[in-house]
Amino acid sequence: LGCSKMSFWTLSNEETIGYLRHAEIKHGRVAMAAFLGFCVQSLDAVKGAHSTVPYRGYVENVSPQEQWDNIPVIGKLQILTFVGMLESYGEIPGEVPHYTQPGGIPGYYPPLVGKRPELLFNLYDPFDFFVDDDAESKERGLNVELNNGRAAQLAIMAMLTASKGLIVPPLDAIEGFPKYSGDVMVPFEGQLHVAMPELAAWTEQTLAR
Repeated sequence: LGCSKMSFWTLSNEETIGYLRHAEIKHGRVAMAAFLGFCVQSLDAVKGAHSTVPYRGYVENVSPQEQWDNIPVIGKLQILTFVGMLESYGEIPGEVPHYTQPGGIPGYYPPLVGKRPELLFNLYDPFDFFVDDDAESKERGLNVELNNGRAAQLAIMAMLTASKGLIVPPLDAIEGFPKYSGDVMVPFEGQLHVAMPELAAWTEQTLAR
């Protein structure tokens, strides 16, 4: 950025750098998941006919965005709640200091540790691929992840743009590229206001138990 000092949100210069680097890594990971998800949801094996429908209201052969639109609002809220729980848990320092503090590691996610031994699950390295990596290998891996994340952010935005029918070489030249007429910035478009009575009734029944 060409800035010798950056101090935002009442954080010091070092804390701000850690915050921004962690945010960049996290956005890159989300973009990589979104890019792969878009590709997978465009496959006939996923968007085509199923002997058992994946969810209530499932519609065959629609774009990834339309697949999200067709999920019932209760299902969407469950997904967002689960993601929010993971996000909150990721702010726990765990074995290392918080990423804004001295010694903190931007991009670090604490293992999911329960009181039972079988509940241990490390989202960053679930299969212990990187346990024996030295500092140089870890540094290289971080740079690779950063670059892949940046590329994925550009890629998913290009996909969403092309799905609106705009010219995005070379995606616009792909025959049958998924198109979407809705608004990707409104995840509950045309749904939440219709489902509110249903949501209220479900909430009352749940709290009454």
